[in-house]
Amino acid sequence: MAEVMVNNMDLHKSDIYVADLDTAILHTVGMESLKNCTILITGATGTIGSFVTDMLLRFAHAASANIKVVAAGRNVQKLVNQFGECHEFQAIEYDLNSDVHFNVNADYIIHIAGNAHPAAFNGDPVGTILGSINSTYRLLEYGRLHRAKRLLYVSSGEVYGQGDLSLDSFEEGYSGYLDVQSPRSCYPMAKRATENLCASYSKQYEFETVVVRPCHTYGPCITLSDNRANVQFMRNVLNGEDIVMKSAGTQMRSYNYVADCASALLTALIVGNSGETYNTANPNVRCTIAQLAETIANKAGKQVIYADPDAVDIANRTPIAKQVLSSKKIEALGWTGAFSLEDGVEHTLQILQGK
Repeated sequence: MAEVMVNNMDLHKSDIYVADLDTAILHTVGMESLKNCTILITGATGTIGSFVTDMLLRFAHAASANIKVVAAGRNVQKLVNQFGECHEFQAIEYDLNSDVHFNVNADYIIHIAGNAHPAAFNGDPVGTILGSINSTYRLLEYGRLHRAKRLLYVSSGEVYGQGDLSLDSFEEGYSGYLDVQSPRSCYPMAKRATENLCASYSKQYEFETVVVRPCHTYGPCITLSDNRANVQFMRNVLNGEDIVMKSAGTQMRSYNYVADCASALLTALIVGNSGETYNTANPNVRCTIAQLAETIANKAGKQVIYADPDAVDIANRTPIAKQVLSSKKIEALGWTGAFSLEDGVEHTLQILQGK
């Protein structure tokens, strides 16, 4: 897959992508309340963060909302190349592993940045843990001292660990088993600890925090370093190849097209209760990894073939057999999903093909 496919300036040439931004804006509860606000966001070049940033900029332009989006990242030029230059957008330098040196009077902080794919947290489990906890602590302190309205922390559905397979779905108060002796647990364990840090800040300092736990999220905003299964499947078919499965793919998952994830995330930011956690999942989209592969292959006119895994495949494999998230709590805020699995996959492929 070519580098150009991760450049949001090119994604905007797609009528489908722009329409999906508009749909996500319409499905975000309380969007109007972001008018005249400054929003600081980390992780703006990732799958979720890039779509959220585009949503905010789209709303700022279309609704004359006077929104300022400040994207903080290690590569300022990359951010500018991706989102362009306009008075509603500012790119500033920020590294997860460093102290905060910028000075932005943000009304809201959205913290998404972090190691979020198996190759990253298998290769650097220590950095995964410290990056999650320390970066969030610094941003919480920054928000508290600069009197931000609230901070939204983007956690992960992986915090549920190996859950009870008899449950229909995992609600926010549920907690499954995680092997604390396994370095592979670095990612969900770090997320659990960071969630508690956010809740503790809300209680101890009365600084508003909200946590979201996205389910497996896919979409056109793909980075070249991402090696998650759904991204590999997309790469296969876009390169004219069949999908190669290195396991039976029987693990059951909730999946969200990025537009649904982003609208749920912003809904939680705007109208979620401080100190609370919300799953972001579409209740109508749950399937096995093999079924996801079949859906992607069918939309692209390709096949799914099975092969033996190598050592890297085995190392990246998760022990979690089921990760189906309850959406009752986020739906109680008034949010509803808009995209089926078939629609989300079709849109992703069409957008990445330049349609």
